[in-house]
Amino acid sequence: MRSIFLTIVAFLLVACASVVPPRPPLDAVAERFVKLTLEIGEREEGYVDAYHGPPEWAAAAKANTRSVEALGAEANALLAMVRAVPDAGLAPLELKRRAYLEVHLQSAAFRLRMIGGERAPFADEAEALFGVRPPLAPLESFEPAIARVDTLLPGEGPLHARVAAFRKRYEIPADRLRPVMEAAIAECRRRTLAHISLPASERFDLELVIGKPWGGYNWFKGGAHSLIQINTDLPSTIDRALDLGCHEGYPGHHVQNVLMEKLYTERGWVEFSIWPLFAPVGFIAEGSANAGIALAFPGDEKRQFEQRVLYPLAGLDPAAAPALEAVTTALAALRGAEYTIADAYLAGRIDRAGAIAQLQRYQLSSPERAAKRVDFIDAYRSYVINYGLGQDMVAARLARAGAGQDAQWAAMVAILSEPTLPRDLEAR
Repeated sequence: MRSIFLTIVAFLLVACASVVPPRPPLDAVAERFVKLTLEIGEREEGYVDAYHGPPEWAAAAKANTRSVEALGAEANALLAMVRAVPDAGLAPLELKRRAYLEVHLQSAAFRLRMIGGERAPFADEAEALFGVRPPLAPLESFEPAIARVDTLLPGEGPLHARVAAFRKRYEIPADRLRPVMEAAIAECRRRTLAHISLPASERFDLELVIGKPWGGYNWFKGGAHSLIQINTDLPSTIDRALDLGCHEGYPGHHVQNVLMEKLYTERGWVEFSIWPLFAPVGFIAEGSANAGIALAFPGDEKRQFEQRVLYPLAGLDPAAAPALEAVTTALAALRGAEYTIADAYLAGRIDRAGAIAQLQRYQLSSPERAAKRVDFIDAYRSYVINYGLGQDMVAARLARAGAGQDAQWAAMVAILSEPTLPRDLEAR
């Protein structure tokens, strides 16, 4: 009798040990989301901006990519799954995780329709991909801002040519670009580390490249490591050094990647091992990277550091810095004109030559820079809203945190280290 009892007990113990507890539903959705994103990346080059998850998933996606139609069906199936997950039992951060997965799956489903040939008006596309509807202001509304630049740079000839001639005086010589950029990134890093704790192992490599449609790019490699590339097709002016250092590095893309990687490595949230480019996370990334410039260098501190350190390194006259700052500030008011121009160009209402001409007129770009920007619009379409509109929304969120630097840095950390969506930036 005792032996039978022991046998039954042993059987029950083995049976219990063999039962695998069910995976949390969000974990199951997240894994399929990552695999879906990897397969979309096989259908569209550049869709996956970074991936540092299980390498066998990337290999499987490459070997067995489903059709665009099948991937669209998968996105919709995952949407139904994530929407079926109840609020009950989810902590506040898990509720944000569920919202993040839902909105990114909506974006993925729309991008798959675009890969299949569907096109939507510029503002509709931007809203579907990034979760934000951009304003499309009439180009004539930028005339007062253009007039302000004209008063700063009086003279003969087209205003865009005067702007180009003025900015040429501030170009960093090619042989001094690397030391200037290294000094700029080092200062951005120093200021960021005073407010944000990063792993001791975090690092980046800097490369100067050519033949790209963008000015700078951060390629996150995982393990708190980034490759920062600066495109040298066109000369960089001295005011761009800190902008790029903050945007691509600290507290921009590098820092965001490092902080969000912890959601994967520490919480096991595998969706944060991958970065789809055309998705709401792109809006948060570009907006926070741009807003981080003024956060790291409030008030006059950017110009002061440039005058004290970067101008001498570049062999430029520090006394000329205030004039450049005034013109750059005036030009920033023209930022929104690009959305209206991109809308007309992508809809076919103007051709490439027309888009270049309008960028010269309403953004005061040189012909070379306007052509480079149209290359960017060709490649990235409505992604252009993420820089200016994203910056405005992140900056407004930081301002609502309070006037103190500590409060604004804490707000930035929350944006960068949580599953943040564009709608989370809006005033409640």
